[in-house]
Amino acid sequence: MTQPDYDQTFSQDQLSKYFDHINLPQKYRGQDVPRDLALLTALHVHHIAAIPYENLSLHYSQQKNIDIDPQALFTKIVANGRNRGGYCMEGSLLFLHVITSLGFEAYPTVVRIRFRVDGVPVGEYMNMNHIVLIVELKPSPDCQNGEKYACDVAFGGDGPTRPMPLKTEVITQNLGTQEIRFARKRIPKSRKHEFWIYEYRNSPERPWNSFYAFNDTEFLETDFTVVNYYTSQGPTFQKTTIMIVKFVLGEDEKIVGKLMLVNGIVKRNMGGRTEVLEECTNESQRVKALEKWFGITLTDEETAGIKDTVTELNEVEVIAA
Repeated sequence: MTQPDYDQTFSQDQLSKYFDHINLPQKYRGQDVPRDLALLTALHVHHIAAIPYENLSLHYSQQKNIDIDPQALFTKIVANGRNRGGYCMEGSLLFLHVITSLGFEAYPTVVRIRFRVDGVPVGEYMNMNHIVLIVELKPSPDCQNGEKYACDVAFGGDGPTRPMPLKTEVITQNLGTQEIRFARKRIPKSRKHEFWIYEYRNSPERPWNSFYAFNDTEFLETDFTVVNYYTSQGPTFQKTTIMIVKFVLGEDEKIVGKLMLVNGIVKRNMGGRTEVLEECTNESQRVKALEKWFGITLTDEETAGIKDTVTELNEVEVIAA
């Protein structure tokens, strides 16, 4: 495979700062560390535990634009030290440039998502509005012939917590009792080609749910400029829902839980049932909750950016008769 033109986007100093930011163990740092599945998994796990999936920039800002230039992403997520993350294009493209700067052979592809109804994905696979990274590993002791893996570090709560082999019917244990896998089949309205289908079930007794579909065709980063514009500025749920998902890392270097905010509700799931930690009914409460639970402190200018928008929390004052 020819080396892509986005290799070495980040300098060694930037990579070191990224490692510090995600608390990557020292054993995975250094030029002599093999670029193998163990390193890729460590990067994936520590990335999603340190960098939240969040779309605050589409709500708590004056411009409400998303800049996916890699240096802008590095500044926002790593260099600024504000515990910020980003939505799918941001988190995944940052991760792409990190791993290719480290020498992994990887490329992005676009994804079609099914939306949830009553918590379950149903209906058609929608427009291209998400991103997955395909990583081609070289032969190694744990990957004898070299294999393709899919990395999705910015899908949110039901996203994979580790790289997944791009093979059919290989079940991967996700958070708690949840299992995930890829199937290979056609989707409605596709005339000829089969797609990789990301599926999950919340326990072995449950049916599989098909969540999103993609092909392993490389897309250029200029393509994602278009996808990013539609996803962030078009009539999508990103404009009507405020969401944060940050995964919790256990002592054994595995993901053991997740902390979430959906609009005004802060929730936690440690591999079992989801518990509500706080319910916010006004902007003051939500801004404080962002700092309390996620370590995100908004500026006055950012806080003012949500005023008079559809996602602003306006508590209705009840006046006694």
